[in-house]
Amino acid sequence: MQLHLKTHVRQNYVTVFEAFDEVLFRKLAPPYPRLNLLRFDGSKPGDVVAIEMLTGLSRHRWTSLITEESITATEAYFIDEGQELPFPLRRWRHKHLVTKEGSGAIIHDLIEFSTGIKMLDIVLYPLLLAQFSLRKPIYRKVFGKV
Repeated sequence: MQLHLKTHVRQNYVTVFEAFDEVLFRKLAPPYPRLNLLRFDGSKPGDVVAIEMLTGLSRHRWTSLITEESITATEAYFIDEGQELPFPLRRWRHKHLVTKEGSGAIIHDLIEFSTGIKMLDIVLYPLLLAQFSLRKPIYRKVFGKV
């Protein structure tokens, strides 16, 4: 299943892209589940990001590997792919794309995920949409509202 969220921001696309660091990662963390950052190497191919999700009664580990990065005259992106995922996820691919738009930029969160069960994917879709929509006001606060 695919999810695509767009956020228009004021800053230049390269400046925005280069700000995808541990500080921004921590700001983007949702209020629930609480995240414990175990490892953050960066956003370059070969880097690893590992978190522990704390859901109250249980802990779930999530480890992603940065597999791609590209910067061109009009866009920049990196991709993280889940290596160790919490149940029920079986596949996770998140493309963090920033495109040029005039003097500003558009931040795209392009997410492909699967549980292996179509009906469960459909149930998870609105939950993931809601959770990733929480990033929009944070992006606008950090990079300026258009």
